[in-house]
Amino acid sequence: MSEKSKQRKLVLRERLVVAAEARIERAGLASLRARDMASDAGCSLGAIYNVFEDLNAVVMAVNGRTFRKLGTVVANSVADAASIAPTQRLIIMSNAYLHFAAEHKNLWRALFDLQMSSDGMVPDWYLAALRDLFQHIAEPLAEIFPDKNAADLDLMTRALFSSVHGIVLLGLENRISGVPIEKVEMMISQVLGEVGKKN
Repeated sequence: MSEKSKQRKLVLRERLVVAAEARIERAGLASLRARDMASDAGCSLGAIYNVFEDLNAVVMAVNGRTFRKLGTVVANSVADAASIAPTQRLIIMSNAYLHFAAEHKNLWRALFDLQMSSDGMVPDWYLAALRDLFQHIAEPLAEIFPDKNAADLDLMTRALFSSVHGIVLLGLENRISGVPIEKVEMMISQVLGEVGKKN
């Protein structure tokens, strides 16, 4: 493939991802259709499959962008908070996660609605974006629990992420076991406050 062809392919890929991202943000993952995406990107339906293996691959590309944006928001929330206690930094980052999810609900939901597993064919760049997000959580946890080994710290990081994610999900979905959005921050603070209490 010539350099010019590669460049055209990259440009088309970017247009398709931007088109898919806009459609998902506007109407949710279920609204994404290949024909509509092709129309939005200004290309033929068949051109999509010259760039992506299938529609799931397009969504993964969108999700990779969302993970990176989310990671940036979380990192920026504590960029000037080095002197703040690690438990408080976890609370600040969790609130940043909550507000990102609330402001970009459909893109955030797409991160978890796409059917895939870690033992499947997940691209390295996608896993790297997820690892970067988890790293922001792991750093203050390592300060709170300096004696934990890497495996235990990784498990705790994932458990903490899952806990905060569950609180945010239930709060945003207004499930019966959730709380109104204005009280989600308080709930996060109560749960994470317990993390910092060492025996």
